[in-house]
Amino acid sequence: MSAVQSLQSLRDRLHASDRLPVVFLGHGNPMNAIEDTAYSRSWSDLGRTLPRPQAILVVSAHWMTKGTTLVDVSAMPRIIHDFYGFPQELYAQQYPAPGNPELARDVVALLSSHHAQEDDSWGLDHGAWTVLKFLYPGADVPVFQLSIDMSQDLDWHLEIGRTLSELRDRGVLILGSGNIVHNLRALSQTGTTPDFALEFDSLFAERLTERDLGALADRKWLGSLLHQAHPSVDHYLPALTIAGASDARDELTFMNDSFDLGSVSMRSFVFHG
Repeated sequence: MSAVQSLQSLRDRLHASDRLPVVFLGHGNPMNAIEDTAYSRSWSDLGRTLPRPQAILVVSAHWMTKGTTLVDVSAMPRIIHDFYGFPQELYAQQYPAPGNPELARDVVALLSSHHAQEDDSWGLDHGAWTVLKFLYPGADVPVFQLSIDMSQDLDWHLEIGRTLSELRDRGVLILGSGNIVHNLRALSQTGTTPDFALEFDSLFAERLTERDLGALADRKWLGSLLHQAHPSVDHYLPALTIAGASDARDELTFMNDSFDLGSVSMRSFVFHG
């Protein structure tokens, strides 16, 4: 199926809708899933304001691939507890939302230029379900994940967002989950935030507000600050995809512009159409 045919299939399969927002959430510590925190409360509050979509597509920092973009086509995505050393209560958490195999396969075709392929082995990792359980606690909206191709440069992920933006007019909520600053080597139990983290977080917010997305995907322009904020860019890429799915018609709102353990920015943002 060509990308053009995929677009038509999407339009046939999904009802036209008012333009849905695109959302990026800083997910941070998995314990937010079971603790009453300012972050988990904010996700619940956001969920009460979001429309009910026909489906949710999640781009999580925790599904990394190389050389391909995988799309989960499973009918019932399994829950992945991809962390270690946490309380048993966290490993008992479930989010039994259905998938949407037909829509997921349409997205594979839509992203054919981005080497997309089907996958039925992944499911929902903690970048997805730890926030979804607050946004849509009934687990009754079909959801599927999209991987991040770590072999591609930053602008590739912006372009994926632009391609996916078509889904916004067809009742699909596009959700990114990662962190604007994510340097686990610089964690501080006292909560002291290093200068590089403050600088990168501020720069990101400023450039996003100005819709200077090219700067946010320019490694040379970001310089060494990018590596300080992200020794690995996996938690940064979902933010670029969500930014790419926005356009000049959108209104930008920030949430949770604070740091956890010093070097994990919880800054989140929503683009409303």
